[in-house]
Amino acid sequence: MTNGPLQGVKILELSRVLAGPWAGQLLADYGADVIKIERPGSGDDTRQWGPPWLRDKKGNATSESAYFQSANRNKRSITVDFSHKLGQRIVTELAARSDVLIENFKFGNLARYGLDSDSVRATHPALVYCSISAYNQSGSRAAQPGYDAMIQASAGLMSVTGASDGDDGPGGPQKVGVAITDIMAGMYAVTAILAALHERNQSGEGQHINVPLYESQVAWLANQNMNFLIGGDVPARQGTAHPNIVPYQVFEAMDGHLMLTVGSDSQFRACVTCLSMPELADNQRFATNVARVEHRGELIALMKIAFQKKTVSQWLELFAASGVPAGPINSIATVLSDEYALERELVRQLPHTLAGSVPTVASPVQFSAGSNAYRRAPPLLGEHTDEILKGELGYDANTISSLKQCGVI
Repeated sequence: MTNGPLQGVKILELSRVLAGPWAGQLLADYGADVIKIERPGSGDDTRQWGPPWLRDKKGNATSESAYFQSANRNKRSITVDFSHKLGQRIVTELAARSDVLIENFKFGNLARYGLDSDSVRATHPALVYCSISAYNQSGSRAAQPGYDAMIQASAGLMSVTGASDGDDGPGGPQKVGVAITDIMAGMYAVTAILAALHERNQSGEGQHINVPLYESQVAWLANQNMNFLIGGDVPARQGTAHPNIVPYQVFEAMDGHLMLTVGSDSQFRACVTCLSMPELADNQRFATNVARVEHRGELIALMKIAFQKKTVSQWLELFAASGVPAGPINSIATVLSDEYALERELVRQLPHTLAGSVPTVASPVQFSAGSNAYRRAPPLLGEHTDEILKGELGYDANTISSLKQCGVI
């Protein structure tokens, strides 16, 4: 297995922005052949989401956005106007040769073109058809649109994200610094697709999967959900602090900040020994995590004073030697360029038609047999249109030329 465990699996991606493309990229990383259908002339919305823009070999800005580069490697791009009958035929023919179709159009839109699940699977029942939508397609909100930030807000994430309204000044709800709802919906979609492919191996039948952003966001609130359902109290913003574990938050040292994540009573004992306050480990108010959560404010006040006595690097050295989990708050620049990044090859270079090469962040997944495939840079708009029509559908040059003349591709 030199090209990933999904070698031979064909994916047709009718999605744009992030959730669907993220799912497609993960499957492509695992070896699947992913064909991305894009609108002629404009393509995926994120192609216009710049700056910054990728620079060509002469250092000039291209029209390729950094955002698009983040979620579309290892794919082939074909432009098709499927509002046209001939465009619908192309997509249908490609779907008939695919194992999976991923789409994230507004509910009902694809049905207008005969490209919804019922229509496509009527002639290709083995197809796994995955729809990613704002809300569940069988619910009362099915037709409502939604983007990541509004789902972060309405599905509860922003209510537990941000500084608390406390002694350190007014807080306020915050969104996460990346479109995490889209990304997690994409991850859920991948696991569902792989499960459906496994089931198809036994039944021979595909199925329609619906992955809603809203329900995805609600689902991965995880312990915060259960804190409410079991404890009864509505979770609130606590900044960097953990609702169930203490001490587990950012502390300010002499020259900056660090993140401390004490996860057990033995780690707490080691931690306060490093802080030159070993007696706290035997204090009944702090000896167990249950007690520390109850007396959170008192303990954190004592620890804040202690942290002011050394620099971040000094604390991290002490904690590392004692087995206490703690880390610096690194910038993305540091994360992608430090010694560990070089060791693990976190940044890879892919050959690119305009730029010569384009950087990409490596997949975190490693397989003992074979490896993730870094085959292609994110494609130019329609870069593989002729190749796909010829190689996948057997169209000849005259047919392709005619389709171009009438604006179908």
